[in-house]
Amino acid sequence: MARLRLFASAREAAGTAKAEFAGATVGEVLDAAVAEFGDEFAGVLSTCNVWVNGDQADRDHAVGEGDEVAVLPPVSGG
Repeated sequence: MARLRLFASAREAAGTAKAEFAGATVGEVLDAAVAEFGDEFAGVLSTCNVWVNGDQADRDHAVGEGDEVAVLPPVSGG
């Protein structure tokens, strides 16, 4: 299982900062998270960057046992 770490609005939409999901790719892990957390999370996810073990990754990126998938929404500020 991959460890999913959620930040800012992604964390708020999911109602948690961490979870674990089975999946062979980032896309499978994210799809499992959307099934668990629902439409609000899916909407936030569409604007986010995803990183695996500190490297930016796309949905086809392979993940294995113990990998960390981080979901980072865009940052705004001034």
